[in-house]
Amino acid sequence: MTTAARLGILVIHNDPVPETEIWGMAPAGVSIHTARFECPRPADTEYVGSPARAFASSAELARGLDHLGQLGTDSIALCFGSSSFFGGPSFDTEFIAEAESHSHGTPVYTAAVAMTAALKAAGVRRPLVMMPPWFTPPTFEATERYLAEVGIERIRIAQFDLGPEWAGIPRYNAFDEGARWVVDPDDVRQQTLAAFKDAEDTAFDGILVPGSGFRAQGAVVPLEQELGIPVITANQSVLWYGLNQGTFKPRTETGQSLHGSLFNLRLPAGGSR
Repeated sequence: MTTAARLGILVIHNDPVPETEIWGMAPAGVSIHTARFECPRPADTEYVGSPARAFASSAELARGLDHLGQLGTDSIALCFGSSSFFGGPSFDTEFIAEAESHSHGTPVYTAAVAMTAALKAAGVRRPLVMMPPWFTPPTFEATERYLAEVGIERIRIAQFDLGPEWAGIPRYNAFDEGARWVVDPDDVRQQTLAAFKDAEDTAFDGILVPGSGFRAQGAVVPLEQELGIPVITANQSVLWYGLNQGTFKPRTETGQSLHGSLFNLRLPAGGSR
């Protein structure tokens, strides 16, 4: 009898996207279990990072890790990539070490670790990075530093535009003001295509869409078909990494996967840690 896979995810309190996208991609026999924690970004401010060990041992995160570990999940993912981008790869190492002291032995990983492994598996070294509309220049710079540290040669940043009706709202407040609900994956596809075609240097070997709360998964397969390069998103990477970490082994397919070519690939030897 095949044992069902159970993936635990840690999600900020007002983000509906990771569980809906990951549930939508999960193959038969895989269940998704969510624990929530208060977003560490103070109201009406830009987020600039969190100390890894203090973050992992904060009351709500420690409780979520405890509950998901007791539930019997096979692995637990932190769906909050910005904390890794600002803290660098050392954040991932320190966060995971502290988090696993609360998770009853359940392996923990971060969305950034999953994205790094996905980029490596897909052979992507020069991605176009389509940023969520609520990211700001400090996050752009942090993301670029993080990707350089994990071996990405160079990136070009584009950003999704919500449209003129959002012009009066500070970018860093757009998520809390409801932008998480209004992103249309087809708009993500169209704006990514435009950014790809408008770039002076189009030697991109992949597309990266970071941001767990950025509803972009529906754009993945159309973009891969139109551009002929891998497209990797945060939530797609979290599911793929969790499936490859656990005892559940998804069937290796040939050709185009229903949710992107990443699911045709295996985790690189040694993962990304």
